[in-house]
Amino acid sequence: MKRIWLLVAIWTMSLGPVAAAQNYGSARPEWTTAIEPFRITDNIYYVGSKDLAAYLIVTSAGDILINSNLVSSPPQILASIRKLGMKPSDVKILLISHAHFDHDAGSAELKRAAGAKYMVMDADVAVVESGGGKDFAYPGDRYPAAKVDRVLHDGDEVNLGGVVLTAHKTAGHTRGCTTWTLKSPVNGTPRDVVIAGSWNVNDGFRLVDRPGKRASYPGIAQGYEHTFAVLRALKCDVFLGAHGSYFNMLEKLDKAKAGAGEAAWIDPDGYKAAVEERQRAFETEWKRQRDAAGATGSSH
Repeated sequence: MKRIWLLVAIWTMSLGPVAAAQNYGSARPEWTTAIEPFRITDNIYYVGSKDLAAYLIVTSAGDILINSNLVSSPPQILASIRKLGMKPSDVKILLISHAHFDHDAGSAELKRAAGAKYMVMDADVAVVESGGGKDFAYPGDRYPAAKVDRVLHDGDEVNLGGVVLTAHKTAGHTRGCTTWTLKSPVNGTPRDVVIAGSWNVNDGFRLVDRPGKRASYPGIAQGYEHTFAVLRALKCDVFLGAHGSYFNMLEKLDKAKAGAGEAAWIDPDGYKAAVEERQRAFETEWKRQRDAAGATGSSH
């Protein structure tokens, strides 16, 4: 036990402000608090925890699961799938929003349990296949490595049973952060669904080069710029994301239970407002870092 605490202390001292992310899982009970699974659209179900989102998309040829969450999450996700009256073995494809331990650490176990094919955006493949070891910010957040069966590229489609998901590379938060879009019926009417990967600039992310400290990875700031351009251009009726907090999930769930039903999830204005607010936050932080580096508008 003393050895474990010593290693934690060494990691904390060596990583500085980035080390705060090392304990996110234990520090945030909403990440591990189970909630009853529920339906969002006619064929999209929520099977995640109180804040770590996982989505089951049901098709005529099997199911698609987006996000595996923490190492400890697979039993909760599998239990939610069963509570819906469905079988984990029907999950044919496993996808993720991005390669951070709170969204992909359970992938090896879920892939094994379901026999699903794992599909990951190209720039995140090295991270998931190294079990987090090649993460640019959190190499200490290790988890079981998972073999990727299909490498995705920006704009690729994932097809199953007539359902088509499009993978949009929305990099910055991770090199291969992915926003998923699809058409899904709400009370029988086709709607545009956006499942945002992430748009946040985490503590410790370096957006500019400084003497002795280069940017977290080359082109990170430009990745964020591209991400917001993509997100602004997407059509969105149903706004979802990698965390329930992104789209006020619990508040909308209360409305759905109170009688609004699936209509509670239709929120194009909320999507637009969230994208605009997160873009402002990125631009403010980018300017702060450029000013601190003595830059004049360039991140190089």
